[in-house]
Amino acid sequence: MTDNTTHNEQFVIHKVAVLIPTYNNASTLSAVLQDVLSYTSHVIVVNDGSTDHTTTILDTFPQIHRVDYTPNRGKGIALRRGFRYALQQGYDYVITMDADGQHFASDLLVFLDKLPLHKKNIVIGARNLQQENMPGKSTFANKVSNFWFNVETGLKGPDTQSGYRLYPIYAMQGMHFLCTKYEFEIEVLVRCFWKGIQINWASVKVYYPPAEERVSHFRPFWDVFRITILNIILVLTAFLYIKPRNFIRFLLKKDSWYSMWHDHFLNKHESNALKATSIGVGIFMGIVPIWGLQLLTAVAVATYFRLNKALVLIACNISMPPLIPFFIYGSFETGKLFVPASSAITITDNLSIEGLKKMLSQNGLLNAVQYFAGGTTLAIAGGLLGFTITWLCLRILRRAANN
Repeated sequence: MTDNTTHNEQFVIHKVAVLIPTYNNASTLSAVLQDVLSYTSHVIVVNDGSTDHTTTILDTFPQIHRVDYTPNRGKGIALRRGFRYALQQGYDYVITMDADGQHFASDLLVFLDKLPLHKKNIVIGARNLQQENMPGKSTFANKVSNFWFNVETGLKGPDTQSGYRLYPIYAMQGMHFLCTKYEFEIEVLVRCFWKGIQINWASVKVYYPPAEERVSHFRPFWDVFRITILNIILVLTAFLYIKPRNFIRFLLKKDSWYSMWHDHFLNKHESNALKATSIGVGIFMGIVPIWGLQLLTAVAVATYFRLNKALVLIACNISMPPLIPFFIYGSFETGKLFVPASSAITITDNLSIEGLKKMLSQNGLLNAVQYFAGGTTLAIAGGLLGFTITWLCLRILRRAANN
């Protein structure tokens, strides 16, 4: 039998509680609570408007903390209310477990072991997704979730959908979230990472009962729809705000230029051609006239072709606001090569958004061809020039370093 006092001491020292949201899990809840209570009495159950006999079961466990409300609001609301209640009770961390019996309380110690080295981290219990009875749709959904998580944060992880997690709720105070249901567990990871809270993983066991015994409140159409909308919002936020913000912060740090020069530009583990290609692709993506999609496309291309992402993103920022008017002007001038002279736009007045709209509204198709063909040509020329200069500089610098 597990020694309760020993484990309670660990939970007290680290100010950790186990948080279990539940909705109509009466068939498994009692066994889950007995398992957890064999390790610690610091347990919070959020009864998310259950309509079965969950309340009766909870009444038999007077030692636990309870948060009850009706009607059912969704897992995201249950977790958020649990976080708030835990903070009010003086806890700094919560370990969230599902009430359906798939998690093992013995793995609580895995999370506690992580705490000394990862005090401001979310730790996710990574499951073995190849084990018996693991639903195929869950494996596929997890791969999709892992992909978008990587796009939004730059992190690669084995399991972004596991509900078995350690949250540093003291570091999450003041954060406001949009999601109320299953998609909250994606939003909280991405938003916390953007806030500076790191994400880590730890291997845990998981039990999946046969399909005929499994209870799930996941609604395939509506939940997938909400998750899709969330990822669209997060991707746009990442590339229109977070990544430019982080890039500016990077440039303002004292050691950033040294790091950029030595760790990326002069990195001896990458060839001159790879570095030069990364710079060239970044410049091309920064100039090509696909405004709003440049960073997103640049990351996708860099990932697919295994380029130096840092160099690609740095070069892509050539299209910073002060230079944009020059690229637009150059695009129209270069584009004159692709349209009849009588239809070509010549920019003689002050360049402005309203002026561009007016010009494009006149003979729209040819003028659009002039702009996009010219912009693409300018991007190709800029990319080739960036590649050539970078390659020559690296060749000279590395040859000098070896002499």
